[in-house]
Amino acid sequence: MQAAKTGDTVLIDYTVKTSDGRVVGQTEENAPVAVTIGSAEIFPEVETTLDGMEVGGERSVTISADNAFGQRREEMVIDIPRAQLPADNTPEPGMTLAAQQQDGSTINLTIIAVNDETVTADGNHPLAGEDLHFGLKLVEIKPAA
Repeated sequence: MQAAKTGDTVLIDYTVKTSDGRVVGQTEENAPVAVTIGSAEIFPEVETTLDGMEVGGERSVTISADNAFGQRREEMVIDIPRAQLPADNTPEPGMTLAAQQQDGSTINLTIIAVNDETVTADGNHPLAGEDLHFGLKLVEIKPAA
């Protein structure tokens, strides 16, 4: 049977869970996802796991928080005066805001608390600090040209 290798595009089904078992991503209800091994489209640990797999094969791989979305950084949680927010939007926990950083890049902030004077927002990725556990199933191999 043919094994997947660097340069091949593979179709995979996957489930991603946090260490506490919470599912944070999956293809179960959608079509499999195409990944070209070696093209940095997904975490390197996942590519390494796919390399050498055969169609129908299943494997698991864990990606540490440091190699996924990094550790949570408390300095990324900030209080924003409500006067600095657009007047046409009532802030609520769970809403996201886009903010421009000093270097001109954009960061997404998630509102985690609202009070009369300020809004507390978190600039950490929602999965920061989480080890990610991938369950992979190789569905199809499209060999490199």
